[in-house]
This record gives sequence, structure tokens and C-alpha cells, in this order.
Amino acid sequence: MMRVKMRWIAVTLVIVVAVSILLLSAYQVGHHENVLRVTTTTSLYNTGLLDKLAEAFKQKNPEVSIHFIAVGSGEALRRAAQGDADIVISHAPNLEKQYLDDRTLKLGGILAYNYFIVVGPSDDPAGIAGMDPVSAMARLYETGESGKVMFVSRADKSGTHVRELMLWSLAGITPSGRAWYLELGVDMAQALMVANEKRAYILSDVGTYLKFKNRLGELRPLIEKGDVLINIYSVYVVNKTKVPGVNEKLAEAFVNFILSEEGQKIIGDYGITEYGEPLFFAAKNEPNERLKSAWERVAEFRMN
Repeated sequence: MMRVKMRWIAVTLVIVVAVSILLLSAYQVGHHENVLRVTTTTSLYNTGLLDKLAEAFKQKNPEVSIHFIAVGSGEALRRAAQGDADIVISHAPNLEKQYLDDRTLKLGGILAYNYFIVVGPSDDPAGIAGMDPVSAMARLYETGESGKVMFVSRADKSGTHVRELMLWSLAGITPSGRAWYLELGVDMAQALMVANEKRAYILSDVGTYLKFKNRLGELRPLIEKGDVLINIYSVYVVNKTKVPGVNEKLAEAFVNFILSEEGQKIIGDYGITEYGEPLFFAAKNEPNERLKSAWERVAEFRMN
């Protein structure tokens, strides 16, 4: 009698566990269908543009929950490869190419662009205002070595950090380890605040600079022109055949929205009312071949 009773208890437990697993799986599937994970560069996220795009997308898809994970482009790509994202937004073509080549990413598209700028103390003690960007980096090294100026580097493997290293490399210089070269490991906003406090030079994307301009009274843009300063933002769907668990259907829907006429208008208009100029240029307003060629030039660049 006791043996029969134990057998029924065991069977009941097996049924309860099986039903629980089925219910949990059903919940997770249903929950996952409406959740979108986006790893993104901080320089784009900090401006508020992505929240604006998400808000417009959710008006058409109110059941969707979009989670942004704002980190440097290098970290955004790394997290996507380990399964933490459905979409990646980056502005580091030479890093993106590595993940496209190994099929971690599916090609999405260029969503926007603006320019990097070299910002520095208003009195410009290095005298770089108006110089071409590469010559300016050489001048900053000389004046840094003489103890006259400081340079703040994000040093976080972000798209901005990668471009800064590219500029140093083109000038044939390695500044790491020098006393005047401050390697912080922080996002763009924090790095700008430190540069302002120390009256140091820094490379910034123009969107983040405009966003925080009112808090950067010691600094002003000194170099704003140069093909090497073009800053291209791309969006990619993570390839679920390489990275299991990607919410591909919802990811493609959001990417298509960002690249649509409506999404591109939001990007092109963003910032005009508050800052008097857009923080980003919509990719659709620029000949696709020009942006693609610029992306490829940076993607092929290899630092010393």
C-alpha cells in the first residue's frame, strides 16, 4: 500500500514539474515576442534621439517594450555577440566590419551621420583652430609634451575613442602613457565635463557637444571640418543563426521603422527646436554611395 502511495506522489510531482515548465516556457515566449533589446553607443543615446524614435514606434506597437543598453560601440558589439541584444547601433565602422565578416550581424543600414569635432579651451593655447585634423593632433602632441595643454581621451573602445586613435595614428603618434594625456574610460558626456573642468582638448561627436554645450563654458569647437571627421551611425539586426535567442521579427520591424521616411524625418528634425540645428543628419538626405564610401574608408583603416 505504501509503495503504491509513493508511486502516485512521484507521478504527481512529475506532472506538476512538467506543467510548470510548459507554463513558464509559454510565458517566456509570449514575453520575449514583445521585448526588444538594443545595445547602442552612448553618444547617440545621451542626446535623447533613441527615446524619441522608440516613442513613435510604440505608438503603432503599444505592446512592445524596448530596452536600450547604452555603452561604447565596442562594448555594444561585444554584448550583441554574446547574446545580450537583438539590435546594435554603432558608429565604429572598423569594429562593425569585424562582426559583419564573422556573420554576427546582418546588414541593416546607415541611419544618420554628423561630424566629430575637436573641442578645446576658448583661448586655444595650442593654436589649432582651423587646422586640418591630423596636423592638429601633431600640434597637440608637441604642446602637450611642453606642458602647455592637456588632452582628454574617453579610452573606452567607443566609436569616438576609435576615431581619436585613428587620428593619432594618421599623425604617426602614440600618446598613451604621456602625463598630459588623460585616459578616463567614461562616456562622452562625462569626458566633456572633465575636459571643461581641466580646460583640456577633446574629440567629441557634435550631437553630444550641442546637448551639453550650456554646461561647457570653458570650451569651444576649434576644428569642425575634414573628411576624416565624418561620423556615421549604423543599425544592425543580430544574426540569429549565429547568436541564438534573437527576436529577429521585432528587430527587423524596428530597424525598418528607423530607416523609413517617418523615422528619418524624426532624426533629421531632432534638436532643431532646442539647439537651432539638427544634432544628426538623416541618412536618406545624403547620396547613399557617399556615406557608404565614407563608411568603407574608415572600416578598412587599421591602426599602427
